[in-house]
Amino acid sequence: MKVTFKYGIKTYSGTIDEMVYGSYRHDNLCIGREYVYPTLTANNHLKGTITRNLADVWSKVDEDYNADFKAYCLRNGQENVAPDALIPSAFSMFLKMMFAWQKSDPEHVDLTEVTIADIVALDADVRTIARAVTAEFLPSIEDTSDLTHDIQGT
Repeated sequence: MKVTFKYGIKTYSGTIDEMVYGSYRHDNLCIGREYVYPTLTANNHLKGTITRNLADVWSKVDEDYNADFKAYCLRNGQENVAPDALIPSAFSMFLKMMFAWQKSDPEHVDLTEVTIADIVALDADVRTIARAVTAEFLPSIEDTSDLTHDIQGT
């Protein structure tokens, strides 16, 4: 429904008192609707399980691998991200890399149960940042020669 506010407020975007408001037509129109909590699906639960497992894996990676990921994210932000955009975090890029790895080999990669030992046993390209960039699991950057620390350390 179309919404009109008091006190000279033209439009509003957000949620207040069980209502969701949206601003349209260059802030000249405000539409409101009742807030309804979305129904969680099996896919929501699957993504939650995968993310919890990958967060556990991320917490156990070698410190040098983690530092390599942070260095990669900084370089990627300088080379591939728009100047006014936020640089993605190391964990978000780790998730992106792991989903790309799963997409490359869905028969052998199960992100709901993968562990560092599994990654090492499969000699996966996600073991080092340099190999992940070469395998195109991460966006390409100019120099990856120093991003070679293994996920489990040495």
